[in-house]
This record gives sequence, C-alpha cells and structure tokens, in this order.
Amino acid sequence: MPRPIEALIHADALAHNLARARAAAPGARVFAVVKANAYGHGIERAYPGLRGADGFALLDLAEAERIRALGWRGPVLLLEGCFEARDLELCSRLDLWHAVSHEAQIDWLAAHKTHRPHHVFLKLNSGMNRLGFRPEAYRAAWARLDALPQVGEIALMTHFADADAPGGIEQPLAAFAAATQGLPGERSLANSAATLRHGRAPEVAGDWVRAGILCYGGVPDYPEHDSAHWGLRPAMTLRASVLAVQALRPGDAVGYGSTFTAAEPMRIGVVACGYADGYPRHCGTDAPVLVDGVRTRLVGRVSMDMLTVDLGPVPAARAGSEVTLWGQGPGGAVLPIDEVARCAGTIGYELMCALAQRVPTRVVGGAGM
Repeated sequence: MPRPIEALIHADALAHNLARARAAAPGARVFAVVKANAYGHGIERAYPGLRGADGFALLDLAEAERIRALGWRGPVLLLEGCFEARDLELCSRLDLWHAVSHEAQIDWLAAHKTHRPHHVFLKLNSGMNRLGFRPEAYRAAWARLDALPQVGEIALMTHFADADAPGGIEQPLAAFAAATQGLPGERSLANSAATLRHGRAPEVAGDWVRAGILCYGGVPDYPEHDSAHWGLRPAMTLRASVLAVQALRPGDAVGYGSTFTAAEPMRIGVVACGYADGYPRHCGTDAPVLVDGVRTRLVGRVSMDMLTVDLGPVPAARAGSEVTLWGQGPGGAVLPIDEVARCAGTIGYELMCALAQRVPTRVVGGAGM
C-alpha cells in the first residue's frame, strides 16, 4: 500500500477565502495571487476554488501559460513584469498585463512591435525598496509610457512593506497619493494584509486588491490575529497516520539526539511524516498536532521520514490513527498552519511552498461559494 501521508487541497475553502477578500474590500476587484505554484497548492488544483476571482496575478510566463491552458480568459497580471525584451511577444500572444518597475522595461516596450497595445501596471517604490520607481521619478516614467503607441492602459501600483503592523501603511499611502495625484488609471495597492485590515478604505482598496496568502487560509498579521478572527479557512491539510505505538518508561529517550526524555510512563505514536515531506525540521517537542482530531504535541526531533507524538491526550489512539500536521482535522478540528510555522521560527507561507513533491496531493470539496 502507499505510504500513509497525503495533502488535501480544499476547493471550498479557497472559494470561501476569496469571498472574504471581496467582503473585506467591497469596492474593489480581486486578483487571486497564484505565484509560487499557488503558494504550493498547485495552480491546477487551486484553480477550481479561485476561478471566481476577477483576475489572476503571478510571476512568470510559464505560470501564465498554465492559467490560460485551464481556460481562463480574464486578466492575468505579471507582478514582476518582463525579464527580457522577448517576453513581450508572449505577453502579446497571451494577452497578459504586466508590471513596469524600471527603465529597461520601458525601453523594451518602445522597441516592441505589436498590433495590440499593452496594459501595464506602473509600480511605485513607496518604501519597500525592492522593485518600482522612486516617487521623484514616477511621473517621468508615466509620461514615457503614455507616449508609446505600444502602451494602452496604464494602471498605478505599489506594494506595502508593513501592512501587517499598526500604522504601517500611512507613509507609503501618502507617498502613493502624492506621486499619482492627477494621473489617470486604475489603482492597485493592497496585498492580503492591507486588504483585511484596511480594505474598506477606498484609497487603500483602489480598483484592484491582490489577495495572496489570505486565499489559502494563511493569516498575514499572525499572531496579532488568527484565522478565526478574519474568518479564513485552511485550504491545505497535511495529514498522515500513526505507523506504530511505543510505550516509554521513565528515562527513555526519543529520536535522534535524544532531545526528549520521558519523565513518566507514556505512549507515543510514530507518524509517517518528516522533513523530506516538507514538515519543518525545526519543530520539536511541544509543537501542536492533532491525533484523531484531538490536540496533542510532538516529542523529540523531526527526522527525514518520521516524527513522534504524545498519545497521552488520546488514549484510544493506535496504529492507523489519523494525524493532522496542519489544516482541517476530523470532527471539525482545525490546526492553523501559522501556529505550526511559529514553532519552527518561520511563517505559514514557507510551509505551504515547501510541501514536498513526494507527498500525494488531491483536491476535495466543491467550490460552490
């Protein structure tokens, strides 16, 4: 039989979370962000739950081709724009919108031969200091684009570095307002954190919000808020089974390095999941886990293919019992991925993206929301 581990992608949860994005920013249209293979969920697997979006946003041309191959005919935005001049040819063929964030991208457009003007998103560097034109150079970049016959609509875009923190959008919002004052075009400012926290403000929501981690049930401002606060549902469940049960005596150690020693008699379950499956090695004793829907904890060190859990709170557990590493468990129990990630000193985004290819993955649930 196959090794007892799998990941589930919940189409109904994706659709629910997309609806939460709409409710949080009722005046805006929603880009569902599917970069990094839909945050590890798989673009093809996530699409049924997210096809109610107004558009998709992603990073590279291969991802854009996959979205078009699924039958999507609406807007597709390349968040980092083109990486070389010849990328514009595929943008024309696939009817892609693309970001413009530096002078070379304008040069490429000026030399590009096309029968269809391009729809571009001119990006402002409002303090993130990654991509985008600085405020003092923004209007000149807009003027260059506006003069090109190769360019049709020019949307105006920025990205918040600190939208998950109190007061984190005030300065960049003011910089965006000043740089774009009087310029025509749709606006796109808000990522997941800004959408959830400030999306009811029209100047933040703009015309398009970019819903990334929130679509997948991750919380951008965890631990200040959790998924229940924002009404989000886990879109990915990683689950496995107990392979065997060990009875420990006081003084018995568990796993590599003997990092956990039993202080009293206890039962532990050996689980078919390890860091080669994408479970974080830096989780250790006391990281949360569900066994048959009951909350318990890891004990000892995570190894490549196995980890061990305390069965004390689950006396009926045995070989074959279901173990939820994150996501939706039996009986309506939920283990948020953000909580697991915090125990590993990282964020839920990384755990989603790190799900290993060897883990069988399937889509469950309808997407009728």
